[in-house]
Amino acid sequence: MTTLSFAARDSVTMTRRNLRHAQRYPGMTIATMGTPIIMLLLFVGVFGGALGAGISGGGDYIDYIAPGIILMGVTSGCMVTSVSVCTDMTEGIVARFRTMPISRTSLLTGHVVGSIIQTMVSTALVAAVAVLMGFRPDASAVEWLVAFALLSLLSLALTWLAVGLGLMAKTPEGASNSPILLQFLPFIGSAVVPPESMPAGVRWFAEYQPFTSLNETIRGLLMGTPIGSHAVISLAWCAVIGVGGYLWSKRLFKREMA
Repeated sequence: MTTLSFAARDSVTMTRRNLRHAQRYPGMTIATMGTPIIMLLLFVGVFGGALGAGISGGGDYIDYIAPGIILMGVTSGCMVTSVSVCTDMTEGIVARFRTMPISRTSLLTGHVVGSIIQTMVSTALVAAVAVLMGFRPDASAVEWLVAFALLSLLSLALTWLAVGLGLMAKTPEGASNSPILLQFLPFIGSAVVPPESMPAGVRWFAEYQPFTSLNETIRGLLMGTPIGSHAVISLAWCAVIGVGGYLWSKRLFKREMA
């Protein structure tokens, strides 16, 4: 077998290890999935009437906010990744891996692939709950597929960033706190209300931060609203976050393994 084949085989093993951990200790995964669902229940069930009247003149507010909540399902997966990476790095298992004939890069690859699988499953469940609550997208099968592909790309980018946060953290508790800003950043954009309704300084930030373009692209794919240049900007942000997170994580991991 070639070096690449060994690395691929070890990465599959590490991915399976992370998925088994998620099955044995589902509390964090459930909590991560529950956060966007609770937000959906809160904003639709409690604030939906007032917000919907202000945005669409009494229309179904869930059709406006659901794409942002689905996007939040992706960002919420960062906490699980960050904590699991930090746990491996601080509880001694890495020292054991050093003595075994396995590819070092497979440890991070397993975390990334396993986290993406968990995140996308959780995001699909969040979307299903939104549909049960009255979300009625008019997207075709192709548009759903494109939206899923964009969310998967975002998940890949954010997962590598979360790996870096986990490597930086000294304790799992600290690792659980570091991605909080990423989890709620979609709300400081166009997820809950249009940026035009915000004060000047907040409006500027909301219009130009990454998740506004991502949210408008997902909303356009699912609800048929104009996308414009948001799709290209979304892909650019995913590339910047993903490449930056990968290079940062790789450098931190090499330092830890030295």
